[in-house]
Order: sequence, then C-alpha cells, then structure tokens
Amino acid sequence: DHFGKKRLDLAGPLLASLFRILFKKLTRDIYNYMQRCVENDKEFNLTLAVKSQTVTDGLRYSLATGNWGEQRKAMSARAGVSQVLNRYTYSSTLSHLRRTNTPIGRDGKIAKPRQLHNTHWGLVCPAETPEGQACGLVKNLSLMTCISVGTASEPILYFLEEWGMEPLEDYVPSNAPDCTRVFVNGVWVGTHREPAQLVDTMRRLRRKGDISPEVSIIRDIREMEFKIFTDA
Repeated sequence: DHFGKKRLDLAGPLLASLFRILFKKLTRDIYNYMQRCVENDKEFNLTLAVKSQTVTDGLRYSLATGNWGEQRKAMSARAGVSQVLNRYTYSSTLSHLRRTNTPIGRDGKIAKPRQLHNTHWGLVCPAETPEGQACGLVKNLSLMTCISVGTASEPILYFLEEWGMEPLEDYVPSNAPDCTRVFVNGVWVGTHREPAQLVDTMRRLRRKGDISPEVSIIRDIREMEFKIFTDA
C-alpha cells in the first residue's frame, strides 16, 4: 500500500507490450508457413507468409474492446484497459485522464489495499473514488502529480566507481565498520568512506542537469545507508 513501491503502466509501455505479443504471433505464423513449404516441397511466397493484418487487427481489437492481449486468449487478457473518454464536463474529463486502477480482484473484502495511506498525500485525491466493490482500488491522481519515466542505472554506477566507491566484492566489515553502504534501485552495490561529499557532488550534478532530475538521492545517516533510485 506504500505509494513509493507502486509502478504505473502508462499508455506507451502498454502499447509496446501489446505490439510485442502481436509481432511474436506474426513471426510464429511465418515460421509455421515456412515449415509447411519445406514439408510439402512448395516455393516460399513472402506475400502469403506475412499476414499484413495481424498487427493492425490486434491493435484495433484491443483498443476497441479494452481486452489487452491476443484475441484468442481473451479470457486471460486484462479487461478495461482502453475506455471511451468521459466528456460530460471539463472536470470529469481531467479526472478520467488521471484515473488509476489497482489490479486486484473486486470480489474479496480486503480492506488494506482500499484504505488511505499516508504516502498518498499530495499524489492521490482522498475523496474521489467510486462506491461499491471498486472503492479505494480506483483512484485519481491529483492535478499537480507528475509521473517520472525512469532512466538507466549504468551511468550512475559508472560515476560511483569513479568517485571512490568500493565494490561489494572487496568489502570486509571488520576493516571499515564506519563506511556507508550504497544502494542503487534497492541493490547493494558497494560502500563509501565519505558519503557527505558524495551526496553533495551528486546533488550538484543533478542541479546542473548532468544527472536526470528524476533520480532520487537519499542519505540515511542513522542506518549509514545512501540510496539512489533511477527506476521512476
């Protein structure tokens, strides 16, 4: 229920995953046609092998019905992914565009996922949610909420190695009991002896734009941990 641990599937990744499924189906059909040609000793015809409508029809079907996935596997596909935009009022349109859906079964009377959490502060409207079974599972983002898309962690890891981070393989607890542990996206990657200087340097680089402004830099002095999150 902690909002920091949640990830949103936006329109881009959803369409990309659907295209990936349909493209795999297309390649599978080509492979089967080629196999039949070899077995029956026929000439391979590219126009017959590539069914041009596979991807188009698949995308149209999913966008029209809201069932996200292959048409043959409609039972296992996610329902209600694409919806007709609500145009009753300007406010209802904005509300519909910022609606989020928690993929939990509506039948169970589980209270915890439906309750307000203190991490919802400033991100989710505490009042606007439907009545009935979907109560608390369908939420609305606040108007000022901005969703980060995430960046690659490799440049951060390279930078940390350049700035004196000792790799985890070389870490001996008895030799350096006061050093700070460094985590990147929740993975312990190494230790550092001067965390204050490292944090200041990274924040300066983020303000200059050398590091993405969406990268989170957190130093926990009490636990002696330095956490960096680039995964949105």
